[in-house]
Amino acid sequence: MVKLSPFLAKAEDNSGARLLGRAEDRVVQGWRVALSRQFELAGKSGARYRYVAFEEDRFLPPAGANFVIAKLTKDGPTVVYAGETDNLANQTWRTALEKARAAYGDAAILTRLNVTRAVREAERSDLIEQHQPPMNG
Repeated sequence: MVKLSPFLAKAEDNSGARLLGRAEDRVVQGWRVALSRQFELAGKSGARYRYVAFEEDRFLPPAGANFVIAKLTKDGPTVVYAGETDNLANQTWRTALEKARAAYGDAAILTRLNVTRAVREAERSDLIEQHQPPMNG
């Protein structure tokens, strides 16, 4: 079994978001492996949450998750919406993503799996307090 990790780079901007890795493909022993982009988003409390760039056409786990919709720039993500769901696979986030793309162009969705509702709601509130996403207003 081959264990791969993204190459880490520390790039931080004033929003408290930090790019941890960049998406790219690697070929390992004949297999093409896509490495996903990871971002750390800081909440108002100072806690940092690691989010992964979401590929919409991949398998979606039927698990609870937090998600943010953001504009991705070279300086990191600018959060335009923060949400949570009991089941990522049911795609309730898709409506918010479509609205964000209509208003902000090429917005992307970033996800973080969280099992309990209480943890998801606390994290979502923490991010909203810090980033003041316009679509949560």
